[in-house]
Amino acid sequence: MSVPEPYNLPVDSASSVLDRLFTEPETSTYVMGVLNVTPDSFSDGGLYFAPGAALAGAVSMEREGADMLDIGAESSRPGSQPLTVEQERERLFPLLERVAEEVRIPISIDTYKAEIAAMAVEAGATIVNDITALRGDPDMGECVAESGCTVVLMHMLGTPATMQIDPVYESVVDDICSFFEERISYAESLGISRIIIDPGIGFGKTLEHNLEIIRNLREFRRFGKPVLIGVSRKAFIGRVLDLPVQERLEGTAAAVTVSILNGADIVRVHDVKEMLRVARMTDALVDRGSNQEV
Repeated sequence: MSVPEPYNLPVDSASSVLDRLFTEPETSTYVMGVLNVTPDSFSDGGLYFAPGAALAGAVSMEREGADMLDIGAESSRPGSQPLTVEQERERLFPLLERVAEEVRIPISIDTYKAEIAAMAVEAGATIVNDITALRGDPDMGECVAESGCTVVLMHMLGTPATMQIDPVYESVVDDICSFFEERISYAESLGISRIIIDPGIGFGKTLEHNLEIIRNLREFRRFGKPVLIGVSRKAFIGRVLDLPVQERLEGTAAAVTVSILNGADIVRVHDVKEMLRVARMTDALVDRGSNQEV
């Protein structure tokens, strides 16, 4: 099977991808490949747990056209329990250094622990994807600020262990916007300038909450920050279609399409090749980016 050409123009370095993301907003959709080096993630737990498989997966995602990679060692599925710093470090290193040697696209480290983030940045990561939005570790904000890297601030109600126990909002979109207003202000007060926001699909949300967020995703553009969304294979798709996680490709494609139409800049996905094609086609249909040939 042939590998599709990357959607975005060739880049000279990981930093130029992020430069374009922040200086040329809404010119194209960026695809973030998910690489979970865990035995227990909800979708691909165990697939990349072996270091050799993880490295091969990273290289494959870049070849399939991913604009960036998100590497995580701790599962955040509903009901999951946290790892110690030592456990997370053992899973990530020296794998992360090897990945950084093999790929040119930006590497995101999915962690809320400052010690892990600092090690990852030293190893070559340029994005810190924090599901706690700098709330999980008091040192994380300073760590990100000192490194000068990009941060993803994600909304989550509670913790992975508790987040799906009867989540309640006055107004889910308004409540998340209020959350981002405070978190962005905090991050900027520390000198963090490159901020991406993620409304956290499935992190303390019911089925209706998730659908409402996707329908109203453009509301989050008020902050002038790139919007990332992670809908890939998630439980809300399974609820709608009554399908197991391995059969949610089409549902993911629909959710990715509507997310792009409603303002997503980055889609975080497991199936890079397929979702790259979805993003390319959706961008062409809405004439997103004047440099595309259609």
